[in-house]
Amino acid sequence: MRFLKSLYQRFADLVHELTKFGTIGAAAFVIDTGMYNLFLLVLDWGPLTSKVLATVISASFAYAGNRFWTFRHREQSGLRREYFLFFLLNGIALLFGLLVIGFTTYTLKMDDAVSLNIANIVGVGLGTLFRFWSYKKWVFLEATTPIPVELPEAGIRQDR
Repeated sequence: MRFLKSLYQRFADLVHELTKFGTIGAAAFVIDTGMYNLFLLVLDWGPLTSKVLATVISASFAYAGNRFWTFRHREQSGLRREYFLFFLLNGIALLFGLLVIGFTTYTLKMDDAVSLNIANIVGVGLGTLFRFWSYKKWVFLEATTPIPVELPEAGIRQDR
């Protein structure tokens, strides 16, 4: 039992981050897939244009969720720096999706809705692995000083 407890304590932060990252990622996935299908199937835009626009929308949601929830305990190195790096890395991750969708559409000549949605899911999966690793490494950095769990309430009065 001690072994399990020590194992949990050792990986607790990673498990919590992965859980939060996964929750934000699941919501962003729903947004991405919904927008992709709206642009592709309803508005009849091309598969690559649809993917780029869907990713911009879902990545904007993901940035806010990850900054203010998943990685809020990490050092904040400036909104401009984080935002720039976040979208640069999302652009790289987007390439995974574009390559898979492009390969499916133009090489395999499979341009039906099911094939394109499967390609989108595979691309999102590959991009997600890259994003989790890169966000932790370059965007949301480890705090150099411990961040208090509870903030002091010095000088706060409540008038009734």
